[in-house]
Amino acid sequence: MNREFFINILFLVGINLLIKPLYIFGVDLTVQNTVGPERYGLFFALFNFTYLFQIINDFGIQNYNNRLIAQHRSLVHRFLPRILSLKLVLALLYFAAILLGARLAGYGQQYDRLLLMIGGIHLIFGVLFYMRTNLSGLGFYRRDSIISALDKLLMILLCGVLLGTPRLRAQFRIEWFIGAQTLSYLLSIGWALVFLGPRVRSLRLRFEPRFWRLILRESYPFALVIFLMTLYTRIDGVMIERLLANGEYEAGVYAAGYRLLDALNMIGFLFAGLLLPMFARLLKEGQPVAPLAGFSFRLIWAGSITAAASAYFFQQPVMQLLYTGADAYWGEVMGILLLTFVAVSGTYIWGTLLTANGNLRLLNRLLLLGVVGNVVLNLALIPTYRALGAAVATVLTQFALLLAQLILAQRAFGLDWRWGAVARVGGFAGLTVMAAYGCSKYLPFDWFVNFCLSICLGLLIALAFRMIHPRQLSTFLRSS
Repeated sequence: MNREFFINILFLVGINLLIKPLYIFGVDLTVQNTVGPERYGLFFALFNFTYLFQIINDFGIQNYNNRLIAQHRSLVHRFLPRILSLKLVLALLYFAAILLGARLAGYGQQYDRLLLMIGGIHLIFGVLFYMRTNLSGLGFYRRDSIISALDKLLMILLCGVLLGTPRLRAQFRIEWFIGAQTLSYLLSIGWALVFLGPRVRSLRLRFEPRFWRLILRESYPFALVIFLMTLYTRIDGVMIERLLANGEYEAGVYAAGYRLLDALNMIGFLFAGLLLPMFARLLKEGQPVAPLAGFSFRLIWAGSITAAASAYFFQQPVMQLLYTGADAYWGEVMGILLLTFVAVSGTYIWGTLLTANGNLRLLNRLLLLGVVGNVVLNLALIPTYRALGAAVATVLTQFALLLAQLILAQRAFGLDWRWGAVARVGGFAGLTVMAAYGCSKYLPFDWFVNFCLSICLGLLIALAFRMIHPRQLSTFLRSS
């Protein structure tokens, strides 16, 4: 299982690193620079607002299905057509909730068109992600990896035409961006069905309310996890836009920094998607999960601390390179936000392990505390510190959640936290931060050269501190 994880995570990260950065920095970023921070800031706020209602659109079905199919692969042909019919019913409720919620939040009828279009993105992506859970649950990890990058490749091609043609770029609107996303997701769903077709006897939708009740009863703990995670990761963009007089601009600044965080979180999200069915399989077979959990944790932290430290000390030149009109404030927001990646990368490992083990009640209580803490911090900090205040609230919330998840995982699995290993991680983090600071202050080269040297030094320090020990890596690759 360790060898399987390592090979597949290399393939998964490799294919996504080829495509998704091109989308994030070549398409998404260009869209913001083209339509302006205010218009994109409104899109970002509405995107986050509609995402808050994902509990209705998904209701935990994705994570429940991923865990179920990984443990009982023969069920896919029975569940897939029935769950697709259930998702169609949930979609109607989802759109109704968006419009009702928009009125309660103060969004007038002039926002309805954008809200429904953006809601459509979430709806179609939910179907795509459900298809992917079947692929990963069946053990087709590389096919899942291909599908995970296909929609972004299609977006690059479609938006490349729209933004690369001068006449079209001059008329470009945010609605075109939404339409391109919708088409890309639909085409990706079609390709996923090509992979799944031989495993499913019939794709005819089946409306069976009794079966739906069973699924919803089993999936609601997963739904609550997703809902609470959505609240404390997405509500900040909505609160910025609603609480401030220049909320659309500040949301645009926040979105600019958040885009880089999303780019890094891509790797953590891929880890979680791959680890969930693997953890579930190990737990069902009664095998130890600590080796895989520890290996993946050290692997992702070696990269996350290096990336976050380097980005923090080169925050202003990075933002000015990427965004038209970016200044020191934009860089400060981004620098604080990217510190979040260190905490989030850890929660992708330990939160996924707790989910696979079924510790959802404890996890939900923890996430509820995180939501309350995040909202309180946002209310306290945003009116005074604007987008920067939301960034600080995010960092504090995520590190508190990581610490709590580590404690829960230790209690659930009896993990042995050796002081030598803890000191090694701490030493690696401290020296990496010092190296990034030194590169930003004392090297005589161009800032971009210094930035690249900072990344390289961080990775060398990771090897020196045996975050990934060559001998241990060889053992993992030889194991089955």
